[in-house]
Amino acid sequence: MPPLKLLTSGLQHVAAMYAGVVAPPLVIGAAVGLSVSELTFLTGASLFMAGMATLLQTLGVWRIGARLPFVNGATFATVAPMLAISKSEGSENALPVIFGATMVAAALGFVIAPYFSRLVRFLPPVVTGTVITLIGLSLMPVAFNWAQGGDESDPHYGDGRNIAMAGATLVLVLLIRRFTRGFWKQIAVLLGLAAGTVLAVPVGLTDFTAVREADIVGFPTPFHFGAPQFAAAAIVSMCVVMLVSMTESTADMLALGEIVERPADERTIAAGLRADTLGSFVSPFFNGLMCSAFAQNIGLVAMTRIRSRYVVATGGGILVLMGLCPMAAGLIATVPQPVLGGAGVVLFGSVAASGIQTLIRAGLDKDSNMMIVGISLAVGVIPIAAPDFYHAFPESAKIILDSGISTGCVVAVLLNLVFHHTGRRGAPEGTATEPAPEPDGKRGAEA
Repeated sequence: MPPLKLLTSGLQHVAAMYAGVVAPPLVIGAAVGLSVSELTFLTGASLFMAGMATLLQTLGVWRIGARLPFVNGATFATVAPMLAISKSEGSENALPVIFGATMVAAALGFVIAPYFSRLVRFLPPVVTGTVITLIGLSLMPVAFNWAQGGDESDPHYGDGRNIAMAGATLVLVLLIRRFTRGFWKQIAVLLGLAAGTVLAVPVGLTDFTAVREADIVGFPTPFHFGAPQFAAAAIVSMCVVMLVSMTESTADMLALGEIVERPADERTIAAGLRADTLGSFVSPFFNGLMCSAFAQNIGLVAMTRIRSRYVVATGGGILVLMGLCPMAAGLIATVPQPVLGGAGVVLFGSVAASGIQTLIRAGLDKDSNMMIVGISLAVGVIPIAAPDFYHAFPESAKIILDSGISTGCVVAVLLNLVFHHTGRRGAPEGTATEPAPEPDGKRGAEA
């Protein structure tokens, strides 16, 4: 495309994914008690690595990269497990342990990528939809904590001013989504964050210290938060999340391949998964988080009909430049917690809704699928509904159990194997005279 259109189209992809890229480091940084400057550094590192992973995915090197208009960045799926790790390991060691576990999980994912692309039938929509729904549900408490102020020790935590600001931001995002079109509608969350931050200035909730103290140019110092540490329980938890992430990326590549009229075959999927996992392995070196596909950008490709992978590669280059500009990351750190909370309700709720949309296609008219979804969701929401449920378990076990995404995913996979891949596979449920299922339902049950 001509340079100007290439740049503006790439910017649109950055705008569509921007809020999603910065949300995970903001959540984790707040959980481990990072200062404003450290939080700015972590956010900049995530932007930098999102850009590098996107370039690797779109342009490709050897057999690495799907070479599709495929955007990568820090994934929501890792947030709940990382919060569990930080709770268990303590704020001082949390990030090194998270980085070490991410590197091991990514190395494993890179090795199994060509084999994983053949195992999609064990991860049908009933499993992936359940997991995506759990990701959204698991993150909702984070949004509510932000809406109250983010710091429970603050005397103003949960007061009317904070809740009102969160509510105002939520309303702004909804109004933008309702009354705008095209590009502006796509960046509704970003515009809502900007407008909410401006509204918070006269209220006294906005702090521009991070911008004033940030340099214009900077590079993510390798292992800024310490050398990676390797804890067995954390590694197991992140390996489960890596499998979830690979499943989501596979589904996104299949969908994107149809949109750009270049169906993703087994070789393309394997190359895309290698790029995902290699990006995730390198990311901790520069203080970034696990990288995965951004589904919202697939919708943007479908809406704009701009199918060039070089447009997305341009967006990746923009992300790299933003990551090398601490002042840009500092602007993100100025967003008040209540404003993030209002936008987070939309952001995390949309993730849960996306999972529900996947479940609708899974064939929930089948009793077996209903059981898989019901039991998996019940187990997955235990850390939310009853936070002290596993209090008597060893700390190493709680790292895994306190992540509803990990436990829910494991339960969903096991139940899917029991109901659909053992015994009389494909046999009609109920009596022998029960009519055969519709094609779509059959696919959902036997996938």
